[in-house]
Amino acid sequence: MATKPIRRKSPIQKKPSRKTASKRKFVPLIIGFIVVLFFAITIYHYRDALAYYFSFRSRHELKEAESSKVEEARIFQVLKRHHPKVAGFDVSEYQGTIQWDQVKTVEDTFALSFVFIRATAGKNRVDKKFATNWKQAKANGLIRGAYHYYRPNENSIKQAELFIKTVHLLKGDFPPVLDIENLPKTQSVDSLKVGLKRWLKKVEDHYKVKPIIYSGERYYKDFLKDDFKGYPFWIANYNFFVENIKDDWLFWQFTEKGTIPGIEGPVDLNIYNGTPKMLNYQVNSK
Repeated sequence: MATKPIRRKSPIQKKPSRKTASKRKFVPLIIGFIVVLFFAITIYHYRDALAYYFSFRSRHELKEAESSKVEEARIFQVLKRHHPKVAGFDVSEYQGTIQWDQVKTVEDTFALSFVFIRATAGKNRVDKKFATNWKQAKANGLIRGAYHYYRPNENSIKQAELFIKTVHLLKGDFPPVLDIENLPKTQSVDSLKVGLKRWLKKVEDHYKVKPIIYSGERYYKDFLKDDFKGYPFWIANYNFFVENIKDDWLFWQFTEKGTIPGIEGPVDLNIYNGTPKMLNYQVNSK
């Protein structure tokens, strides 16, 4: 017996109510308002720095730099906020030939008092510009420090021996610096920590002063903070919204986009967590 096919009714599509449609119209307006508000707050927050950059000061020429104007404004704001703490920078062979007699200030305003200079990397690499930079920094009145770039997969004692052979510290210099940024590829993190402690002990035994450890903030929190208590830390954090040095940081590297007369290209800038008097006491009390 044949049956008639059953017709299915198509679902009734409801039209959005006027209230729903009205809400949808307001969504872009709300988003736009939030964006405008965000930029307004940012501009207000950096008002002093922006006023500085867009002023008509004859001694400050606006040049095209690798860093954006917003980053330059942040640099100015951070340095101003931390006065009278001490500003400095760090260099390696990648900065090329530095005109040390021109290295006086950053942003034409803030005096530069110290510099960290890369000396060695791994077990067999001496920075090509270290000898010159080390000598010239002292000659131009900067407090200087030397750092070693640690390679996790190379022998820690050989790395320490290379640093000791290369760097001769004098009274008034910073303690040695161990720069650790990478995780090992061929060993465990625990094994890495053993190697770091061997480097630190050998270097401390030689120079009779506890070394400084440099690293990024995340690396510091995840791998170093708990196991290397008692060491002074130099921390890198370039976060746009971080504007204050933390109590447990001896130094803060707050940008890699600084502009300094006498140095071509961007430069890392740092703040010492203390006054000039405290800094002079620290480097001359050894």
